[in-house]
Amino acid sequence: MDDLRDLVVMRPEGLYCPAGDFHIDPWRPVPRAVITHGHGDHARAGMGRYDCLDSCLPVLRWRLGEQDYHVHAPGEAFALGRAKVSLHPAGHVLGSAQVRIEVGGQVWVASGDYKRQPDPTCDAFEPVACDVFITEATFALPVYRWPDTATVVDDIVTWRHACAERGETAVLYCYALGKAQRVLAELDGRGEPPVLLHGAVAAGVEVYRGAGIAMVETEPVSEQPRGQDTAGRLVLAPPSAAGSAWLRRFRRAQQGFASGWMRLRGNRRRRNYDRGFVISDHADWPALLHTIAQTGAQRIIATHGNTDALVRHLREHDVAAEAFRTAYGEET
Repeated sequence: MDDLRDLVVMRPEGLYCPAGDFHIDPWRPVPRAVITHGHGDHARAGMGRYDCLDSCLPVLRWRLGEQDYHVHAPGEAFALGRAKVSLHPAGHVLGSAQVRIEVGGQVWVASGDYKRQPDPTCDAFEPVACDVFITEATFALPVYRWPDTATVVDDIVTWRHACAERGETAVLYCYALGKAQRVLAELDGRGEPPVLLHGAVAAGVEVYRGAGIAMVETEPVSEQPRGQDTAGRLVLAPPSAAGSAWLRRFRRAQQGFASGWMRLRGNRRRRNYDRGFVISDHADWPALLHTIAQTGAQRIIATHGNTDALVRHLREHDVAAEAFRTAYGEET
C-alpha cells in the first residue's frame, strides 16, 4: 500500500480515506464515518458524524439512536475534503450502500457487504465502474452457490406444513436485520398465516414496515397467551435464541436456520438444526467474480471472509489482488 496514492488505506480505526479525511464503517470512534449499512459489525456508536444513504437512516436510528446523521440520495455526489463521494445501492439489506470515491480522476469503490440475488426489501446492487474495487469475501469459495430464493421459501412453507402434521412449531432462526424481513417479504402473497416473531426480530420488522416494505402479517410471540398451542405456526427468531429458555414456551418444535452457511451440511449438523435453508444476503462465488468483472477494476482488495481463496484465484487469472484484514464478521 502507498498512502500517498491510495484513496483507501488501513488504519487502527478501520478503512480510511486520507484525501477525504473520513473512515468507512470504522470499528473505533472517529470524527467522520461513512456507513455502508446498519449491521452491528459495520455501524457502531461513538462516531462524530455519520454519512449514509437516506434509506439507511431508519435502520441507524433503530440501532444507534439519535446521532449527527447526514443522509444522501443514491448516486448523489458530495464533497468530503478533496474527495468526491457518492453512495450506490449494494443490495445487501435496507439502506445498504457501496462507497464511490473519486480524487484526481482516480475512482475507488468500497462495496461493504452486497448480494446480486433479487430481494424485495432493498434496492438492487448497482455495478459501479472503478479503478480499484474493495470487495467483501464472506462466501468466496467455489462451493458457495445460491439456489433460487423463491424455491427455498417454498421449502420453508412445506416444512411448516410438515411440522403442523406432527404437532410441532417450526422455529426458523435468521438474522434480525435483513434476513428475517426478506423471508417475510418472500412469504407475502402466499396465503400463509401470520408469522410469530421473537422480540428481537419484531423490532426490526417494524422498522422495515415503516419504510414501506410489504411483508406477510406477523404477531409477537410475547403477545400469545401462555400455553397456547402453536403447532404448525412459523416462528422467526435470532440465532441467539437457540438453546435458550425462550424456546421452552413451545411444546414441541423443529428448528431450522436460514443462512448461506447451510450450503454445507456439516454446518447444520454441528449446530444441531433439524433443517437448513440456503438464503444469504451476501454474494456467492459466481456473483463475486461476475461483479468484479463488471466493475472493470484493475486492482481488487478483498475484505473479511475467504479473502485468501479469492485473492489466489484472481492472481491466477492475472488480476492484481490483495487483502485488507478488517474487523468485520458475520452479522448478529
